[in-house]
Amino acid sequence: MTSLALINELIGQPPNASAHGYQIDHIIEFCHWFMGALFLGWSAFFVYVLLRFRKGRNPVASHEGVTSGISTHLEFAVVLIEAVLLIGFAVPLWAKRVNDFPPAKDAILVHAVGQQFNWNFHLPGPDGVFGRRAIDLVTNTNPLGLDPSDPASKDDLTALGELHVPIDRNVIIDVSSKDVIHNFCLPGMRIAQDAIPGQIIPMWFKPIKTGQYEVVCGQLCGLGHYGMKGMLVVDTPEDYQAWLKERMELSGTQSAPPALARPPGEPPPGPTPGSVAPPGAPKTGKPGG
Repeated sequence: MTSLALINELIGQPPNASAHGYQIDHIIEFCHWFMGALFLGWSAFFVYVLLRFRKGRNPVASHEGVTSGISTHLEFAVVLIEAVLLIGFAVPLWAKRVNDFPPAKDAILVHAVGQQFNWNFHLPGPDGVFGRRAIDLVTNTNPLGLDPSDPASKDDLTALGELHVPIDRNVIIDVSSKDVIHNFCLPGMRIAQDAIPGQIIPMWFKPIKTGQYEVVCGQLCGLGHYGMKGMLVVDTPEDYQAWLKERMELSGTQSAPPALARPPGEPPPGPTPGSVAPPGAPKTGKPGG
């Protein structure tokens, strides 16, 4: 399988770092080898036709056309293989990613909000509840529009451009946008999701390797699109715990991260009534941000 995967390296694909990524890689590998075989086959056929039906050998045009059924069989075989790839592999894999989400109580919950041209990350604090966000509260110093009057937002954590998650834990990210359509793309995790204004679309993955992985915008979103990059850092549980503590101190919350029965490094489980719908679903009925 390593030799087959060589084609992914040749096209510049970064190494996989997620639990489900090998399935994506297998599909990409097969598609590229299949397209390579088609390229060689049709190229050989093209050269054969140039030689077989050259003017010197066929001075008079033949109007009978193709008399053999082999071309029909070849074309049917190509369509059949493509149908198997789509219906048998791609669609089931896609359905699993969008339908079979892990339990929220056992996952790291994050809100990722795109804007021209950066990514904002919002995590619940030790209470495990997202604070209210409202578009009318958005400022340069409060890019997510967190409501300071909401008790649930007092311990919330925010980060600009860089998100830390612990290794071997499911991560559920609710993706949205403040302005235009973006795309939250993690090539190293083999996952991506459009960020659409007014909508909250979840995505999930499970990192299996520590390290730094680039976050890019996969949709042309304006003149600064090329620079809309971020960083996903996969930490050990200890390093993730240290990052949480640092973010709490920077946000003015001096309390230490809570002690957890589950592996350390994430806020405790609990309901998320502050989940944005749209971001910061205001209790007053005003549009959220």
